Amino acid sequence: MASRVLMLACLAMSCSVILASDPSSLQDFCVADSYSPVLVNGLVCKDPKLAQPHDFFFSGLHLAGNTSNPVGSRVTPVTVAQIPGLNSLGISIARVDYAPWGINPPHTHPRATEILTVLEGRLEVGFVTSNPENRLISKILEKGDVFVFPKGLVHYQRNVENWNAVAIATLSSQNPGVITIANSVFGSKPKISADILAKAFQIDKNVVYNVQSKF
Repeated sequence: MASRVLMLACLAMSCSVILASDPSSLQDFCVADSYSPVLVNGLVCKDPKLAQPHDFFFSGLHLAGNTSNPVGSRVTPVTVAQIPGLNSLGISIARVDYAPWGINPPHTHPRATEILTVLEGRLEVGFVTSNPENRLISKILEKGDVFVFPKGLVHYQRNVENWNAVAIATLSSQNPGVITIANSVFGSKPKISADILAKAFQIDKNVVYNVQSKF
């Protein structure tokens, strides 16, 4: 009896592991149908017979992004929103342009690991490990260098030169998502109570109000 219970328990655990992983693709591709009213975890496929070359194509990564903004960087994403043919393939890419001393501010990708390749310039990059260690792992990257940001961890980049820099980021999701820490904390709608943020950051409430006014 005990052995039978153990066998059933192992079977249940095996099934839970199988169900917790992404299913393998059962077809060549699944071009996203942005007009479908059906809601699924991802995007509905359109009829494969209706697929066209433009469903798998994007033009524009050769163009520099406009970095005239407070942080001095611009991300040009190429996700399933730009290429419907990325649906269900688990990959996306982005170009990141940096003004001199511009930053891509601390942020996370809740659904993706990121690999960053420097095309031009020098970048300081880093990520912070999870609680309770909160250790910063950072490095200066030169042209041609590659750095990995593990899924979900807070990370950043900064141009450390007096000229522009360019990088390409590849991500392990068709829709990696992005949570910019400052925007989320100080720019939420409605706003998080200043009392909460003052206690969390150990600062005066007037400082919180001032920062919130910038978002």
